[in-house]
Amino acid sequence: MPNKISSSSYQVKSPIAITIFGHLLFIAITTLVLVWLLHFREGLAFSSSNKPKIFNIHPLLMVIGFVLMAGEAIMAYTTTPTSRKNHKLFHMILHLIALLTGIIGVIAVFKFHNETGIPHMYTFHSWIGLSTIILFGLQWILSFLTFLYPAARSSTRSRVAPWHALIGITIFFMAIVAAETGLVQKFIFLGLTRNQEGLIVNFIGLLILLFGISVGVTVLV
Repeated sequence: MPNKISSSSYQVKSPIAITIFGHLLFIAITTLVLVWLLHFREGLAFSSSNKPKIFNIHPLLMVIGFVLMAGEAIMAYTTTPTSRKNHKLFHMILHLIALLTGIIGVIAVFKFHNETGIPHMYTFHSWIGLSTIILFGLQWILSFLTFLYPAARSSTRSRVAPWHALIGITIFFMAIVAAETGLVQKFIFLGLTRNQEGLIVNFIGLLILLFGISVGVTVLV
């Protein structure tokens, strides 16, 4: 019979190394997104006669503000050497930043669609994206009431904690799927091929995938 594999075999021996790798990916993805939107696309504006500038707010905030910030919030427990209470506070603040930027990102794309006459919510990307934002918001509210609200019972926190972690990482990977499908959709709509811009968009997608994996690995610690 094959030897039984102990659960410790799956433990990550150096979570700090994985976290540092995740932070480096954060920097790389942010750089590539800014190069893409500012150099290859029309730039950024929330109000402009050049409508693609309005759209560009969407990938900027959804990738850097929502996906990357949410990942940093999850990794906060292995990033900052501080107390458990401060970890929770830092975790919730980063998630709140992610939620607010995500909401603004959604508003930007709805504004772009309204001003250009494009129908709303007709692709899988839009379905999974809006669902993720809604679930993310509900998760944040419930987490605040459970873990930060002073009147919450410790027994309730203990029961909810495993479900909080499971649902949280599930929503995070939904955000990864939304980002990847959005990049593929934009790649097709722009008719990109093996040119410089196409390579940048593909590398953004690849690095987002690696970022998602690195965040997932830190949860196993």
